[in-house]
Amino acid sequence: MNQKKECLFCEIAKKNIPARIIYEDETALAFEDIKPHAPVHILVIPKEHIEKTSDLTEAHERLIGHLVLVAKDVAKKSKVENSGYRIVINCNRDAGQEIFHLHIHLLGGRKFTWPPG
Repeated sequence: MNQKKECLFCEIAKKNIPARIIYEDETALAFEDIKPHAPVHILVIPKEHIEKTSDLTEAHERLIGHLVLVAKDVAKKSKVENSGYRIVINCNRDAGQEIFHLHIHLLGGRKFTWPPG
């Protein structure tokens, strides 16, 4: 019998894999990225497994709003609120999504350029 393996972020949310958790509530978790691309690089995830933004439905409207507000609060806690920060959601491989569990990248602590690479 082939059992489906949990995704990395589900395992982190269940505390089966350690992470430096910055924020947690009943629906969301924020933790430091293990391969940061900025001095502040925090991932904000829903505890519910949703693979990517194209899987979102109207039923997720409140959840996605909550995740953005968590990112805003974490930016303030990380002291990048005033200097500036970027939030990014990648969808599918060509956009750079590596872990197929919806997540917001909160990046800050340095100057960013536009357009992004």
